[in-house]
Amino acid sequence: MEKETRIMKLNYAKTIEKWGIFEVTISGPKEGNPFCDQWIKGTFCCKNEKKTVDGFYDGDGVYKVRFMPSFVDTYTFKIESSFQTESAEEVSGSFEAVAPSADNHGPVRVAGTYYLAYEDGKPYHCIGTTCYVWNLQNEKLQEQTLKTLEENAFNKIRFCIFPKHYDYNLHEPITYPYEGTPCDTSELNENNFAEYNGCAPGNDWDFTRFNPAHFQHIEECIKKLMALGIQADLIVMHPYDRWGFSMMKAEDDDRYWKYVLARFSAYRNVWWSLANEYDLMHEKTLADWERYAAIICEKDPYHHLRSIHNCKAYYDYNLPWVTHCSIQRTETYRSSELVNEWREKYHKPVVLDEICYEGNIQFGWGNISGEEMTRRFWEAFCRGGYPGHGETYLSPDRILWWSHGGVLHGTSPERIKFLAKIMEETPGLGVEPMPCKWDEVACRAAGFPARKDYFIYYYTFMRPSFRDFYFDDTTEYQVEIIDTWEMTITDGGIHKGQFRVQLPGKEYIAVRIKAVK
Repeated sequence: MEKETRIMKLNYAKTIEKWGIFEVTISGPKEGNPFCDQWIKGTFCCKNEKKTVDGFYDGDGVYKVRFMPSFVDTYTFKIESSFQTESAEEVSGSFEAVAPSADNHGPVRVAGTYYLAYEDGKPYHCIGTTCYVWNLQNEKLQEQTLKTLEENAFNKIRFCIFPKHYDYNLHEPITYPYEGTPCDTSELNENNFAEYNGCAPGNDWDFTRFNPAHFQHIEECIKKLMALGIQADLIVMHPYDRWGFSMMKAEDDDRYWKYVLARFSAYRNVWWSLANEYDLMHEKTLADWERYAAIICEKDPYHHLRSIHNCKAYYDYNLPWVTHCSIQRTETYRSSELVNEWREKYHKPVVLDEICYEGNIQFGWGNISGEEMTRRFWEAFCRGGYPGHGETYLSPDRILWWSHGGVLHGTSPERIKFLAKIMEETPGLGVEPMPCKWDEVACRAAGFPARKDYFIYYYTFMRPSFRDFYFDDTTEYQVEIIDTWEMTITDGGIHKGQFRVQLPGKEYIAVRIKAVK
């Protein structure tokens, strides 16, 4: 019997901007199980780069290959697949990568050991928030979340690919990642939710067949975040589960990882978080996490930022595949205060993805005040780290920002927006911590040799009524008194030599000192 011959007709744009998403769409076989039975990949070339990337099956006989060009140039490409083609001409083409638009600065990279910057060199001052499954809520709530993000200063958001099961997370998501049916939750409530952990009886999933609609929707969320200038910190795995997604076999895990990487890697605003609270996923071993990391390093040709998030035990952030620390505080009372130690231990950017949540729920991690959240943000910033926000105010509708998104009720977001402006005004990549007195946190604009033109002193919950300063005898300095809670900046005059700054004697005051040019 003669073998069937297929003609691959390519569908793609002729131009795409640098760091944009170039996509080739191809029709192919849909019989059997294309997720397992077929493969497709593309090789993309210009005079400055050559990359081979995996494609993926998108359902209904549609295959896609995505690529992010890193140069302004003419690119050629060739598509290869497991299914027959009539001629080589049918599987190749070319396109123009043009100059990026004004708001396109490329992926975020590590810069200067401890800092982050976009690929075009623009400093990236990370201000994150957490909304674990905002993407799996109803459309109205999703749009509300995006509007809230647009109105605030957050430029990174942590969220999950898999749905989440926990207190206040009892309803079903809008889509599931696999074909199949979920367990019966008709008896599920806030008193018995712990009994459903892991893989509750009644789940019936085919882990060899992805549900393309689920991943298509996440892509739309990533693109909407990109339009707002927000990084999508994708939590690929997590322990808060009743559907069995956290307990899949190794071959299913690996298939999932490769599918996720093939679909999402070409988006410039993607970060990889291997897990939220990896150490609570007791079915997984250290060897498993290292295997997932190896898959990322192999299958993501763009080298997006990579990390893993802890509950009680910090991962070894010194490992070479880890680009930055993704930290949840492990002590009851100290979080931002430890940034200096983490910088010295790991020599990488320190991102505090959880320093507790502003809110009023019963859990200790979810009921700090707006004042305390703001203090932790300022302290993390002045110690050379990147603070992260979260909110868990319990409203009558039981919609909590921490998980569902929606609207913010707390007092810290406006103060965080104020801090974001201060961060943007910082020269260079950011600040580095300085030796300081016991009742202050001090920093200066980062640089080598040590810069002497920009300093910030933050007094946390201390209340000095004045402070004496001395840098040298000749340089003139502009002094500003910053009330971080009231969000005011008061002119403190121009000084040189030894000088005294009068302070209001209240909490949460900072002093910014800039050399007069």
